[in-house]
Amino acid sequence: MLETVKYLLGSAGPSGYGSKSTAEKVTEQSPDLRCVTAIITGATSGIGAETARVLAKRGAKLILPARSLKAAEETKSRILSESPEADIIVLALDLSSLSSVRKFVAEFEYLNFPLNLLINNAGKFAHQHAISEDGIEMTFATNHLGHFLLTKLLLKKMIETAEKTGVQGRIVNVSSSIHGWFSGDAIQYLRLITKDKSQYDATRAYALSKLANVLHTKELAQILKKMGAKVTVNCVHPGIVRTRLTREREGLVTDLVFFFTSKLLKTIPQAAATTCYVATHPRLADVSGKYFADCNEISSSKLGSNLTEAARIWSASEIMIAKNSNAN
Repeated sequence: MLETVKYLLGSAGPSGYGSKSTAEKVTEQSPDLRCVTAIITGATSGIGAETARVLAKRGAKLILPARSLKAAEETKSRILSESPEADIIVLALDLSSLSSVRKFVAEFEYLNFPLNLLINNAGKFAHQHAISEDGIEMTFATNHLGHFLLTKLLLKKMIETAEKTGVQGRIVNVSSSIHGWFSGDAIQYLRLITKDKSQYDATRAYALSKLANVLHTKELAQILKKMGAKVTVNCVHPGIVRTRLTREREGLVTDLVFFFTSKLLKTIPQAAATTCYVATHPRLADVSGKYFADCNEISSSKLGSNLTEAARIWSASEIMIAKNSNAN
């Protein structure tokens, strides 16, 4: 009850920020970002668009990958109208397609840019069951597996950039507190809903994909530490906000839920705050493998903190992307 009251009041936590802090507010103390190159997925609307706007305002060079180049160009135009000096490049990327991820990375590498910051923000909540072109349930393919491969392929560039510049690289995975709604065997459930449409539950599938984001963060942090890489990875819950993520669930029930929870909803600038805080704030130097909400470190679910489960998801993900690679 006390935590709910603190949330509603926007009380600041140990970081000095809370649920009412905005992305602009939490980046005021960030270093000059003109030396930072960032890739932000899902930046054509909602939290991703606000993250891109604020980072561009602080000077970061942005790479905006998107399925819809038209939507990405519109986002770029809006940012440039506010920050005319912003340096923004738009590239095609469909995270549900592993071949598209590989093509995007090849195009990015051809540009020969450094890479300091990777924000895996894009997310999909699909009410209808679907299978990706790689034979993976669509929500998992988009929210986790595409980002898993993207991160894997960009990691060498991030490590090289950190070594050359002396500036620590950061990876931010945008998850959700809904990851805690998943229980059971994650890999077994993924296999089940991939093969049997009748077993598909949209909310549980989304929770699984968000759990995978948390576990990806945990395992990657361990790997980066063993490598001695000057790159960190952390995971965030942006908060409850009505964005285009729910566009496939519009209707009376959804409208009623958002009406009754309206006092808990964040504005988009507030929802983008934790991502921007974790991506840029000096206080988080060397902090890795952690989970944040309202710009403060908190605990993930019990399953989300399970290092054995993190290793399982990692191994399963490696197998899935290897099968696709062999197919190509």
